[in-house]
Formats: sequence, structure tokens, C-alpha cells
Amino acid sequence: MASLTLNSFEEGGDGGHESKCDEMYHNNTELIVALSTGWLEYSGPSRCNSSINITGNGKSVVAKVVDECDSTMGCDAQHAYQKPCNNNVVDASSGVWDALGVDKSIRDLGPMNITWSDA
Repeated sequence: MASLTLNSFEEGGDGGHESKCDEMYHNNTELIVALSTGWLEYSGPSRCNSSINITGNGKSVVAKVVDECDSTMGCDAQHAYQKPCNNNVVDASSGVWDALGVDKSIRDLGPMNITWSDA
């Protein structure tokens, strides 16, 4: 089980800087995510620029991994002064939330439980 959170990948958004995997900003309508540090980097090749299947709210979507939700560091300028992510976070664009059919008013209530796997 993982927690789906909402992130802005656009310049000036809550992500802070360009995405780690491609050093670019992205439109929030794209189907993109940032994974917690432990999920992005593991004892094999990085998940950067790969796709994952996300299931939640009775629907599924395939999204591209473009960034890291740093679960080891935070509260500094590089991380937009946000605290470190939890270890089980899939930080998703509004496009992913839209594809899962989640009402915009519910997104403000906090993370949504999901499952995910490599595509």
C-alpha cells in the first residue's frame, strides 16, 4: 500500500526545482509522478523515466516517473522548505488524480491509499 499525494511539477510549483530524472519542469496535466527516495533508487537501475501502474479509486493509470520525493532530506531551499516525504509516497500530478477520477475537493483532504507496480 502506498500514499498518493498531489504535487505541482511546474516552475514555481511545490516541487521547488526541475525534476530530478530529466532536469525539466512539467505541465501538471501530464501523467507523471515522483517516487519516495527508496523507490526511485534501489539496488538496480533507477526507475527514472520508466512507467508505473497506479491503482486507486477503482481505476488504474500508467504514469511516468520524472522525479524523487526526497525521504532523506528536506526543509531547505533545494526542497522548497518542505519536510522530507514519507517512505511510501507516490507524489502525482493533477493529471494522474484526474485520470483516477478523484474529485478535486477530495484531494485537499490528504493522501489517498493506492497500489502501484512497475509497468
